[in-house]
Formats: sequence, C-alpha cells, structure tokens
Amino acid sequence: MKHISSLAKGVALGTAGVVMMSTLTGCEQKQQQEAQNKFLVIEQLADGTYKVVEEMPTEGPTRAIIRERDANGNIQERFMNEEEMKKLAEQEYQKVQNGTSDTLQEHAPDAGMGLAGTILAVAAGSLLGNMIANSLMNNKTFSRNTRSAYTSSAYKRKTTRTSAKKSFFGSKSKSSSYRRSSGSFFGG
Repeated sequence: MKHISSLAKGVALGTAGVVMMSTLTGCEQKQQQEAQNKFLVIEQLADGTYKVVEEMPTEGPTRAIIRERDANGNIQERFMNEEEMKKLAEQEYQKVQNGTSDTLQEHAPDAGMGLAGTILAVAAGSLLGNMIANSLMNNKTFSRNTRSAYTSSAYKRKTTRTSAKKSFFGSKSKSSSYRRSSGSFFGG
C-alpha cells in the first residue's frame, strides 16, 4: 500500500511538472512570436538603394520609418505601416518565386537593395510567416543578402543583441556552442 501511495505521488508530481513545463514553453513561444515583430529604420543610400540602420523588436505590429532623399538630397522621413510593408514583401516574394528578385542577385557586401527586397530580407518572418522565411533562408544567395540589407553598425547591434540569451532564472548569458533544443527544460 505504501508503494502505491508513493507511486501515486510520483505520478502527480510528474504530471504537475509536465503541465508546468508545457505552460512555460507556451509562454516562451508566445514571447518569441511577439519579439519577432520589428520596428525598423530604413535609409536610402546615395545610389538609391536601401539599408536598415536600426532594428528593434516590438510587441506591436511590424512597422518602419523610411528615410529617403528628395531631389535636393535632403532626407525626408515617412512612416510605413505593417500592411504597406506586407504588400511590398509579398510582391518581392513573388519575384523570388520567379527568380527575378533583387534578393537573389549577387551583391557587394556594402551594396544595398531595393526597398521591397530590403523589407523582405529583414522582416519576412513577421510579415509573411516563419515557413516562408525559413524557405528563403535555405537559399544561400538570399541568406547572404540578408546581411547586406543592414548597415554594418546595425548588423553588429542586431547580432550582439540576439546572441545574449536570457537563462531560465532571468540572468543574461552568452551562448556560443550550446543550442537549446525545443524539448529542453532548463537553460532556456
């Protein structure tokens, strides 16, 4: 009888642990999904191409400030909402499907891309979904061009920010060789 009682307690604790971990995993996935949305500052270069100069995660919709040069060379800023960005990203994705997208062309490391290509390169996941973003990242040229969509200082800030992970207990830690699997319970 004592054995059955301790077995029942073990099952109850095990079940409670599974429920708690499922809850924590669900919360973590929701936070990752929310953090996927971005607030971007995209600047037009002198040659008419565009680069991301700032990128910040946001809980709100993905949106951007576009800095463009007028006929006199003065910088003008305009706001682009998620709907406008999504429309441009969808048009550029169709060009990817046809093989005519600027994102599939070889670029010099400092060269920018068109506005739609830049938006698709940096925000495909938040605008078109993770499945499309993952399929794009499997294309080596597209993946390489993702880096060229950023100014070097913006890319450095982005990679620094994403390499700092928050541990299970809330402290920040850098993870270089450890990749957390989706089934991991600790260290996430």
